[in-house]
Amino acid sequence: EEELHKRIIGQDEAIISISKAIRRARAGMKSPKRPIGSFIFLGPTGVGKTELARTLAEFLFGVSNVVMNLLDG
Repeated sequence: EEELHKRIIGQDEAIISISKAIRRARAGMKSPKRPIGSFIFLGPTGVGKTELARTLAEFLFGVSNVVMNLLDG
């Protein structure tokens, strides 16, 4: 959570929710056969959705380019 807060400003609620899911997964409180979570970031342009996703990917996987984009269509 601290690492996400260092790079992301103004997304406290999203960071807290994501951090809780990661803690549950790493504490063994979820099935290892299931994903850590499915996160959809919504909001207007410029609020930090993409940066939050990239920072999370970098924290979890060591690289920021594993973010999956869904295009309307």
